[in-house]
Amino acid sequence: MSDPGLEKLMRANLLEVFGERDPGRRAEAIRRTYTADVVFADAEGQVEGHEALDAKVREILDGAPEFVFRPDGDFYRVQDMGYLAWALGPDGEPPVVRGVDMGFVREGLLAKVYTVLFR
Repeated sequence: MSDPGLEKLMRANLLEVFGERDPGRRAEAIRRTYTADVVFADAEGQVEGHEALDAKVREILDGAPEFVFRPDGDFYRVQDMGYLAWALGPDGEPPVVRGVDMGFVREGLLAKVYTVLFR
């Protein structure tokens, strides 16, 4: 059974943080989506905290200026972990990369997010 709170956080992670190019809106989304000590990890490494996460998102978005993130499947939940697949590519075109985010919630916010890419 799906937890609407966890699903909302996972979609915010994808669309309102990683998909948001406006720095002010992204900063607000980061504050309401993650714990202050959030850990984000992918194949390139790990960052911790709101500022480091924002810098990571900026780096990704700057490297793909015409690309958009979009959900690429159903949301799944196992206890305190949410799972959401996504695609990244030009709007309206086939994705260039696909991946999944696995987020772990603590006290109603995402505390850890792990991203796996499928190329």
